Amino acid sequence: MQLDKIVHFHKTVGDKTRIQIIALLKDGPLHGQAIAGKLGLTPPTISYHLTKLKEIDVIFQRRDKNTIYFHLNEKTLVLMAEAILRIGGEKEMDEFKVNDQERYNVIQNFFASDGTLISIPAQRKKKLIVLEHLVRGLQKGKTYQEKEINDYIKPFHEDFATIRREFVMGGFMTRQNGEYELNPESLWLIQ
Repeated sequence: MQLDKIVHFHKTVGDKTRIQIIALLKDGPLHGQAIAGKLGLTPPTISYHLTKLKEIDVIFQRRDKNTIYFHLNEKTLVLMAEAILRIGGEKEMDEFKVNDQERYNVIQNFFASDGTLISIPAQRKKKLIVLEHLVRGLQKGKTYQEKEINDYIKPFHEDFATIRREFVMGGFMTRQNGEYELNPESLWLIQ
């Protein structure tokens, strides 16, 4: 199932127009009209391709007054490119390898006695340990709607949107068409 998602991701990205959009957004956010103008395509065509890229979490949008700007999610691109190597076991993620004592210390420092998350760590390795701890309560093989993930996270921390996004960026979950699924542990950035 996870292999299918990786294939779907690469098939979606593997379109000339979508690659051009990604290349444009690498230099910074743009609105749809600007992208259409730079590529010489119609706004509906650009809208179609932007929707496809949003579905695989390569881009996200932010509104500024009456204009929607599209931003590149480089972390997703890197994660999905590296996913191929992690499936084959060809890449070691030494910087994110942790031992049980390290996990215990981070969990003790960042979770209150009632199980709530005190704060989201700034250091990437500690953040991954916290996310791994949180994601352990989700079921393997189950597809979750976004609201279900939000409801799961809320008792732990109020910033459910950031944590939900970090689940995807940390390789813990895959998001497709607004649905979330737990990834196999071999795809998690932390080992």
